[in-house]
Amino acid sequence: MAPVGHTGQPVASVCARWRKDHGVNQENSTTARLNPAAISVGDAARVLTRVGSSPVTEAMLRADLDAGAPVSADGSINLVHYTAWLVKEAARGD
Repeated sequence: MAPVGHTGQPVASVCARWRKDHGVNQENSTTARLNPAAISVGDAARVLTRVGSSPVTEAMLRADLDAGAPVSADGSINLVHYTAWLVKEAARGD
């Protein structure tokens, strides 16, 4: 089963939609590609806003990171790990 994001869509579909929306052609692009396993806070906010029903800001993501959401040593976010953390937090009922 493919990993799914907070919208319930597969992460690969979210990234493909973002590339399409931003005119990124993977085969011929010199534009940097997004890696859902290591995405910057800013890119994560843009992707999640684009594919979700509500805006997601960098400040919102940074608040989650401050609250214990997983982050890599380089400051990037793994969207699968972040999604799992969100599910765990929602189950706690805070």
